[in-house]
Amino acid sequence: MNLEQVMDQLKTQERFAKNITCWKVIPEKHGEYEDFPEYLNPKLVSALKKKGIYRLYSHQRKALDEVTAKNNITVVTPTASGKSLCYNLPVLNDLLADKNSRAIYLFPTKALSQDQVSELMNLVNVMGENIKTFTYDGDTPVNARVAIRKDGHIVVTNPDMLHTGILPHHTKWMKLFSNLKYVVIDEIHMYRGIFGSHTANVLRRLKRICRFYGSDPIFICCSATIANPRELAEKITETPMVLIDHNGAPSGEKNIIFYNPPVVNRQLGIRRSSLLEAKTLALTFLKNKIQTIIFARSRLAVEVLLTYLRDEMKSIPGGMNLVKGYRGGYLPKERREIEKGLRDGEIFGVVSTNALELGVDIGNLDASIITGYPGSVASTWQQTGRAGRRNSLSASILVASSSPLDQFIINHPEYFFEASPEHGLINPNNLYILVSHIKCAAFELPFADGETFGKENIYEILDFLEGERILRHVGGRWHWMAESFPAEEVSLRSASAENFVIIDITKDAKVIGEVDQSSAPMMIHEEAIYIHAGQQYQVEKLDYEEKKAYVRKVDADYYTDANLAVEIKVLDVFREKTVDNGQNYVGEVMVTSLATMFKKIKFFTHENLGFGHIHLPPEEMHTTAYWLSIPENIKELSREEMESGLLGLCNVMVNIAPLYLMCDPKDIRGVVQIKSPFTQKPTIYIYDNFPGGVGFSEKLYNMEDQLLKAARQVIMECNCEDGCPSCVGPYDEVGFGSKKFALKIIKGVLSD
Repeated sequence: MNLEQVMDQLKTQERFAKNITCWKVIPEKHGEYEDFPEYLNPKLVSALKKKGIYRLYSHQRKALDEVTAKNNITVVTPTASGKSLCYNLPVLNDLLADKNSRAIYLFPTKALSQDQVSELMNLVNVMGENIKTFTYDGDTPVNARVAIRKDGHIVVTNPDMLHTGILPHHTKWMKLFSNLKYVVIDEIHMYRGIFGSHTANVLRRLKRICRFYGSDPIFICCSATIANPRELAEKITETPMVLIDHNGAPSGEKNIIFYNPPVVNRQLGIRRSSLLEAKTLALTFLKNKIQTIIFARSRLAVEVLLTYLRDEMKSIPGGMNLVKGYRGGYLPKERREIEKGLRDGEIFGVVSTNALELGVDIGNLDASIITGYPGSVASTWQQTGRAGRRNSLSASILVASSSPLDQFIINHPEYFFEASPEHGLINPNNLYILVSHIKCAAFELPFADGETFGKENIYEILDFLEGERILRHVGGRWHWMAESFPAEEVSLRSASAENFVIIDITKDAKVIGEVDQSSAPMMIHEEAIYIHAGQQYQVEKLDYEEKKAYVRKVDADYYTDANLAVEIKVLDVFREKTVDNGQNYVGEVMVTSLATMFKKIKFFTHENLGFGHIHLPPEEMHTTAYWLSIPENIKELSREEMESGLLGLCNVMVNIAPLYLMCDPKDIRGVVQIKSPFTQKPTIYIYDNFPGGVGFSEKLYNMEDQLLKAARQVIMECNCEDGCPSCVGPYDEVGFGSKKFALKIIKGVLSD
């Protein structure tokens, strides 16, 4: 059956149809075209025509005109709308006129860099010109690096490599920095939170080095749909931007389906697992040879789903190789092979984290299945955009999990379709981040007295660093004097710069993947089942000091899931106020996390087979938090009832806060204290899950009682009897009666 026939079959299948909460058809859209401008080099026009491009989309022409007029631009159009020509055309046009020109292309991931280089080289080869385009990242061989520094016209890299591998060695890149005309930043919506705040500081350092070498590049930014693309691009680059957001590209008919798995235990409000439902739907497409991408929320979910699909595909000859997994932690070569297999049509299905949400070219997929709401409107549109990239009919199915956020979205589809996408929030002046980049900048070039960094006056920080014997102030300049190499110590994406490597010791020891520091205690503790590309490994030894996990192949019928215990301590109060009968605070806290135990969960049935203890040191983090203290005398709740109500209410608040903060659900966390050492009362804390915080706590503090009222609406709208995963959380985590107790607490705080 083709896609249309499969869709018709699903419509008539009662088991599927009765769980659909929304089926929206977005009609096909015709393209808006414009002619090539007269100033475009004839060689470039000829190459485009050879590739079958005879006119430009309206947004491509507008981008070309604005950049030619020396304006910085931000282009915001959907996936597969030809954004890459918006930067490739002005850059190549300039290079054809002046071979000394240089450009830096920044992509958030290595996969995207590889992908864009092959597209760019293809265009250059068709022209037959000697324009050298190179990828410069951690995978670039050492012997190639000298040639790139000397001859690269276009250097394609990522912010991490710019930060550690290019800026600190700028004297070797004189030709690049002296002639730098363009800086291209693709997928700029990915630069939010901690990563965006770091990248903004990396670009401050880049602009400082450009000024030193006498260049002043134009910034060309591209973004998926978010609420504030121009503001985000201006904050990251600290330059004024022209916004281009009218999309001229055509698109095929899109079917977007919201599916809520059936309730299997009404009393406990438990629904059938979203993973199992996604598996069933994916098989419907895969067995009909319809190319499908299945998105899952976590690396573990990717591997579990991949295991299920491969097990079912065994019945088809060669079926197990038709479905692959794709996530961070796979080695680069593996990922390139999977991308190629999808483009060539040799792979029918891929199960991925949001690593494939970005514009990596994986060809013509017909369907996407999203397992659990991705956490933001922008991400959801990106993932639906992965199907039907070539103007054909496509289908995207969002399969809800039991979480309150998923249930809110799936039962209020109008919120999703009418909502503005999220704001990208960054805080480049977060002191934790700012100081680390001022150290890096001082290593690159001495600071002069009175010099600012971005728009910040940094005298106090320079003075502090001199006191720490890191800088030396002499002759009106601040010179680097420490032994260390500062960029090595700063990771742009997380609190720690170091990843753990995973070594397979089944036969000969070989590295099979890596895990970031914050995930290690949960994923690769001793006795954990680590799943990689559908193959199970048991962790035999975790060398925490050396950051190595030694694993061996096993064939287990279960996977492991770890528990994290979190303690919180108030260090400083920035502001406090009374709202109704509660006391609201925002301030600085210290969060201590400790992986305590793990559960063994059986494949397919998801039953608990037992548990084990984890023995690892705690991780500490300074961040900002919002907290709410509750009157102790609420309707005579006992200590146990108060704890159960607090846990349930905290679950709901943390789950629905992302709707108002416009952030990813992983960006914030919640903790309760039945009697807080700080407030001496029952207290709910919600903290920024980043060192130093990025501003979410402030936003929550300013919301007054809005979050509590929203939590009350979610709890009261839920049809369960006594609390469930779709409102206050599963009873084995929050206790029986949590729903009733949470509503009593809300009533005791709110005066309406």
